[in-house]
Amino acid sequence: MLAGVCVGSNDLTKAAVFYDKVLATVGMSRTLLNHMEVGYGLAGEPGSFWVLRPFNGQVATAGNGSQVMFSATSKEQVDAFHKAAMDASGRNEGAPGKRDYRKGYYGAYCRDLDGNKLHVFYVGAAD
Repeated sequence: MLAGVCVGSNDLTKAAVFYDKVLATVGMSRTLLNHMEVGYGLAGEPGSFWVLRPFNGQVATAGNGSQVMFSATSKEQVDAFHKAAMDASGRNEGAPGKRDYRKGYYGAYCRDLDGNKLHVFYVGAAD
């Protein structure tokens, strides 16, 4: 069972500000902040998403072909997530909209301040 996902950052302070705003749109909040990591989770649960300084002391880099996916409960949450990311200086990788991945799929893509790719999606009734 997957317990969590980590992405790297070169500036945890800026990353925390970014993710505080973006993840709040899907009901997640900060569970931990220290000199090495910032953790996020749903209310009352331990963190499942972590932003870390690389433990080897090297520069954090984004993975080619990797992305972190967040499930939304509505199209409005998808829109809010993407807007929050753009307002917090994230980079657009695909505006909110229908996708042909499966019926009722609505999603958006963006990158955080360190270039990590994020995908938020909602699957509802087919339109």
